[in-house]
Amino acid sequence: MKPYYQDNSCTIYHGDCREILPELPKVDLVLTDPPYGISEAKGKNKSRGLLAVSVDYGVSNWDDKPIKWELLWELLSIGKNACCFGGNYYPVPPSPSWLVWDKINGSTDFADCELAWTNYGTAVRQKRHQWYGMLRKGKEKRWHPTQKPLEIIAWCISLCPNDPQTILDPFMGSGTTLRAAKDLGRKAVGIEIEEKYCEIAVQRLQQEVLSL
Repeated sequence: MKPYYQDNSCTIYHGDCREILPELPKVDLVLTDPPYGISEAKGKNKSRGLLAVSVDYGVSNWDDKPIKWELLWELLSIGKNACCFGGNYYPVPPSPSWLVWDKINGSTDFADCELAWTNYGTAVRQKRHQWYGMLRKGKEKRWHPTQKPLEIIAWCISLCPNDPQTILDPFMGSGTTLRAAKDLGRKAVGIEIEEKYCEIAVQRLQQEVLSL
């Protein structure tokens, strides 16, 4: 299994996680945002700009159908701990440890919050971070229609018990999980089926360590 990219902190594999799964080692944390089957890759973002022109991410089919639950659970089970955005779309086990990202979206068709299921064994936690429109927090560039802010992903890592040192994201997208892991001094592996996002992730990882 040849990496698409590798440095001292991060490894990227370009391919289908179903094929790479048998070769993956156990990790401390699986942190991911799988396809939910809500067609966010079909250019929805273009119609959402109110005051400014929205980003056109193109049209793709990777979110036409949700990833099968049996595969997702097998992937999540690779980690001692797991954090999965969109867990409310799947039959996840009961957990007291949901993470709530309040996106402060206002009057748009975006959801007010996103939910991440975890098995952290802690209480529910909430974090506010505006990610839409001209008033969004910070100047972080967006390359992917379902991209999460670095600050939110770093928060997910920081809340994980046992101080995870190795992290896996089998649905890597533009590489935010890997970028956050690298900035926090952790090691991470990402898998992405679309090569254009692998290349974007490589560019992000080759930047200097960012301030979270």
